[in-house]
Amino acid sequence: MKIEDRLKILTEEVKNLQGIIKRMASNSLEIKKWTIALVVSALILKFEHKYIAFIPLIAFWILDSYYLRQEKLFRKKYDEIIVTRVFNDNNFFDVNPKRYNKEVDSVFKICFSVSTLPFYGSICIILIFILIYDYFFS
Repeated sequence: MKIEDRLKILTEEVKNLQGIIKRMASNSLEIKKWTIALVVSALILKFEHKYIAFIPLIAFWILDSYYLRQEKLFRKKYDEIIVTRVFNDNNFFDVNPKRYNKEVDSVFKICFSVSTLPFYGSICIILIFILIYDYFFS
């Protein structure tokens, strides 16, 4: 195969992976928006038990960590394609990142990473303070 053809295919693969990575990052941002909206809604509505706000917090925390993990997997695949694809004809348009599962942290570890813990941890701390305040002063 000619080098020009390889470069065209490489360009298309890279565009595909960039689109996937962009969607993962966008999903993560949307999850953060929904987390704030649902947690605040659960606190504003007159539920008898305000700790119900922890349900969307924990669910979206895990979901956000999952999307962040997927983004990291696709970034690994992106890096591999950039380095090897020009000189290698194998697996054109193979964007499955499953071979990097062991190289990327688990969803649980990502839950407590620098990119997720400050956001969800701070909401969790605020919720705990609100529950303590509600318990003692209501």
